[in-house]
Amino acid sequence: MRKRSHRKRAAVALLTAAVLGVAGCDAGGASPAPSGSARAAPVWDRSPDSVAAVGDSITRGFDACSVLSDCPQVSWATGTDTAVDSLAVRLLGRERAARRSWNHAVTGARMADLPGQIEQAVRHRPQLVTVMVGANDACRSSTRAMTPVADFRAGFETALRTLRRALPRTQVYVASVPNLKRLWEQGRASPLGRQIWRLGICPSMLADAEALDAAATARRDTVQKRVEAYNRVLREVCARDRRCRFDGDAVFAYRFGTAELSHWDWFHPSLTGQARLAEIAYRTVTAPQPVA
Repeated sequence: MRKRSHRKRAAVALLTAAVLGVAGCDAGGASPAPSGSARAAPVWDRSPDSVAAVGDSITRGFDACSVLSDCPQVSWATGTDTAVDSLAVRLLGRERAARRSWNHAVTGARMADLPGQIEQAVRHRPQLVTVMVGANDACRSSTRAMTPVADFRAGFETALRTLRRALPRTQVYVASVPNLKRLWEQGRASPLGRQIWRLGICPSMLADAEALDAAATARRDTVQKRVEAYNRVLREVCARDRRCRFDGDAVFAYRFGTAELSHWDWFHPSLTGQARLAEIAYRTVTAPQPVA
């Protein structure tokens, strides 16, 4: 009887504790642990209120408006030209984009220059930073002069660390390096394009544009593999940062034609090309974040 009574009292005590615990939560006590879906709530803001751009001549709009000149007003990232409808304009509207976006890209920049550009960008405390860099690391005087993959990785990691030390919650959009072999394929049919390329534009890929011998083919394939390696680096490093989005090789995979190329150099994007880059960026930045 004593054992039975003891067991009964223990059961009543456990039941009472359980009831009090539930009542305590309903009365404003500690709430239950969040579910798995709540813990994985999206951290990406699809409508940031300011944008800073870093990178190279593509983001500066080089040769898109006039020969051998930057034209930042048509930049895919921060430009205000209606023909492009830049990422900043799509996110902020044209008037706010003029006040709340900044372009710190530099024509000719390589990955080694990115940390310094990030230092300038963080002064504005932007909610989104766009990155497009890497073409000049592959476009060198020869394949031997291309930036080693390890150095490219170190430069990108340093740039992200620089950003995170100053702005831990700022988001980053990373564009893949464009397909330089497709550039050669599209432009080599143009006599004017080939003549301009002879001036020294991206010799590692575009030199001797009509040559189809084994050495020329191997050279172009080497450049293409290096670009693909750079894009793997961008993807891998970005994936370790929960507020970084890589475009999934969308820029690299985009099948541009001669209409998207500047007819001053047959290398940089035209106004149409800049608009296509803006579209790709906007799709990536505003895509819903999958819940893990």
